[in-house]
Amino acid sequence: MSNSIEVSGIQIRSTGGPEVLEWVSFAVPAPARDEVRVRHTAIGVNLIDTYDRTGLYPMPLPASLGREAAGVVDAVGKGVKGFAVGDRVAYVAQVPGSYVGARNIKAARLVHVPAGVSDEQAAAVMLKGLTAQYLLRQTYKVRRKDPIVVTAAAGGVGLLLLQWARHLGAHVIAVVGSDAKVPMALEHGADDVIVSSREDMAQRVRELTRGKGVPVVYDSVGKDTFTASLDCLRPRGLMVSYGNASGPVPPVSLLELSRRGSLFVTRPTLYHYIASRRELDRASRELFDLLERGVLKIVVGGRHALRDAAAAHRDIESRKTVGSLVLVP
Repeated sequence: MSNSIEVSGIQIRSTGGPEVLEWVSFAVPAPARDEVRVRHTAIGVNLIDTYDRTGLYPMPLPASLGREAAGVVDAVGKGVKGFAVGDRVAYVAQVPGSYVGARNIKAARLVHVPAGVSDEQAAAVMLKGLTAQYLLRQTYKVRRKDPIVVTAAAGGVGLLLLQWARHLGAHVIAVVGSDAKVPMALEHGADDVIVSSREDMAQRVRELTRGKGVPVVYDSVGKDTFTASLDCLRPRGLMVSYGNASGPVPPVSLLELSRRGSLFVTRPTLYHYIASRRELDRASRELFDLLERGVLKIVVGGRHALRDAAAAHRDIESRKTVGSLVLVP
C-alpha cells in the first residue's frame, strides 16, 4: 500500500468571484477501502464549477472545485477490482474536488479510458458527454427527423448535443448568442442557427417548423431563455432545463404550462442517470464508442495551467468561450 503524497491544487475558503481561488499544497493519503488514487493529467472546467464557487450550490468550506478529470491510477485500496496501478482512467464526481494534482475516489465512479481517447478528451467529455448522453438518449429519446432546439449550442455540452443529435437523424435548431458562433454550430451538425441577440428565438422556431413547434427544447441558459424556450414547444412538448448560465429560473406558475399546451418541464441532473455502476458503464461505453469512431469530436476551446484556474473561470463566465476548457496540472 502506498503512503500519502504531496500535491498542489485549488481551494476556496469563501464563496465569491474568481479571486477566491487559492493555490495550496496538501497531502493525499493512501486510498481507503474501495478507493483508487488518481494522479490527474487533465481536468475539465464546467459552469457548475462557478456555481460551486459563488455559493449557488452550497457546500462545506474550505473545499476544492471541479467535477471531472482524467489521469493514471497511482494506488489502489483494499477491495478494489478491475483497476490497477498504471491504468488510464477518468471520472465525473458529484462531490467537487478535481482541481488538484491527485485525488482519492471510489472505484465505482471510475471508468477506463480507451486507447483511442486522449486524457485531455476524456477530461473534457466526462461531465459534458455523459450529460449529452442522458439528455438525448434517456430524458427524451430523440428519434430520426425529430426537430429539436438546443440553446447555448456553441458551448461544451451544446456542441456535443449538435453532433450526437445529427447522428441520430434529428433536425437540429441551434441557438447561439452571437454571429461569431454561427459557423461553429453549423460545422458541428446544426441544420438551422438562431442568433438570440438579434432574433426572436420562439418566433424563428415557429417559422422553421411551420407553426408546429418542437417536441423538446434543451436549455442550459436558464433565466434569460426559459420563457422563450417554452414558447418553442408544441402541445405536450418537453422543456428540459439542465443549466442556468444566465441565472436560476425564477418561480413559474404551473398554469403557464397548461396555457401553452399542457407542457412538461424537467430539471434533470447527471448523477441521477449514472447512479449505478451499470448505468455509468452503459452511458460511458456509448460515449467513448462515438468518440473513437469520430462521430463526436471534442472542441477544446482553451487550456490553462491548474494554478491559473481563475482565468478559466473568467473565460467561461464571459459566455464567449467555444467548446470545453481544460486545466493542466
